[in-house]
Amino acid sequence: MRTRDIVTVGAFGLSALGGAMLVYGALVESKRLVLDKVDVPLPGLPEHLDGFKIAVLGDFHLCDKHSVELANKAIDMALDQDPDMVCLVGDFVNYWKPTSPWMIGEVLEPLLIMNGSVVAIPGNHDYKTGSPEILRIILDELNIKLLRNESWVHNGICWTGIDSYNEGAADVNKAFSSATSDPIIALWHEPDLVDMLPAGRALLQLSGHSHGGQFKFPFGLTPMTSTNGDRYRDGLYPDASTPIFVTRGVGTTGPPSRFLCPPQVAVLTLTSN
Repeated sequence: MRTRDIVTVGAFGLSALGGAMLVYGALVESKRLVLDKVDVPLPGLPEHLDGFKIAVLGDFHLCDKHSVELANKAIDMALDQDPDMVCLVGDFVNYWKPTSPWMIGEVLEPLLIMNGSVVAIPGNHDYKTGSPEILRIILDELNIKLLRNESWVHNGICWTGIDSYNEGAADVNKAFSSATSDPIIALWHEPDLVDMLPAGRALLQLSGHSHGGQFKFPFGLTPMTSTNGDRYRDGLYPDASTPIFVTRGVGTTGPPSRFLCPPQVAVLTLTSN
């Protein structure tokens, strides 16, 4: 076989392999919702919060019936763990359209059972063809607290929510100036900005945005990157300037596919040692 033919066959084979991977990722991996339980040791955590459970969900990217079905499963999976708090870390929609309020309501209505122990922040996609203030109206009806550069004390924790940096809406100083008690847990959609938090103020940051890279390959190769979601992509980073947990999220952007990076419901258990 001539060299040119070998190259042609090789290129065809790689293309076919890539296509098969995308199809598998769309039909199987993107729907293989997993529950990850993570112990989070936090020096300085008050003793009465030892064992406090937080369900972290994000990046629903609601856009059609399939995304709604997966998000419904994620909410049910989180509630089955009997968390003390549910944190929703942004990107509720892929972009706003007339059916978006219905989809958000359909997915989040079961959280009424949490009796107000649900906090949320916007993501960058919650600005696309709309505004997070639409989200606020919906979440208010569902007894979910939306934080945009503000703080809220609930269940013995000061939840400090920072708006989307990628959309030019973040105001860290404003958010922390309203934090009048400790301990503080910060919520910020874009994880790589954790170094912008005031040193020593927050015990933990919760983020999404990165989707874990959405596609993972051997040797740590992750070809898809997100602006301000590349350095911290997936899981717990206890040695960051402020310890940070990043969820892989539930939905997808770009190709509606995942590979070795399944959608996630994370349940964090805070520990004092």
